[in-house]
Amino acid sequence: MTAGALLGCLLVVAAVKASNFLVLDAPRRSDVILVLAGETDRRPERALQLLAQGYGRRIVLDVPADAKIYEFTQLQLARKYIEDLPQAASVSVCPIEGLSTKDESKEAEKCIAREGGKSVLIVTSDFHTRRALSVFRREIPGHEYSVAAARDETQFGVRWWTHRQWAKTFANEWLRLIWWKVVDQWR
Repeated sequence: MTAGALLGCLLVVAAVKASNFLVLDAPRRSDVILVLAGETDRRPERALQLLAQGYGRRIVLDVPADAKIYEFTQLQLARKYIEDLPQAASVSVCPIEGLSTKDESKEAEKCIAREGGKSVLIVTSDFHTRRALSVFRREIPGHEYSVAAARDETQFGVRWWTHRQWAKTFANEWLRLIWWKVVDQWR
């Protein structure tokens, strides 16, 4: 086998395994379950499942403070969503203004502290778990972190090359992870 063929095989194997590297799903019992801003269906649903399973005593929903959907702010919609939950007393909203996971971590810190969270279970989209965990550990140390993956088959799957949207999500998240590791975490 030539060196080129061997290198080609190694690149194919690396590309196939690269999506598995992005996804971490290792929830641990924690004081607070923190749902990162962004996707608003599967992430909160996953957090409620984890709450029911005893993984936390409180859920904090990060919600973009200034974002609107038609005439309603996302904060208004989140509060209405919580009101209708049987677990409403265990769920609170954390307004977030930053657009990056790094900014979100710093803003979420006050909400985590308000809830008395020493240990935090982060719930985010499956492809975002590795980077989110790395960002929170770096930006707000002094807490124990674990992460739970909220899966959305319309956005991502580990066989990323089989669907156009999965490939786009894969490429986008890898670029963000590389940017975080090479540039952002050092600023």
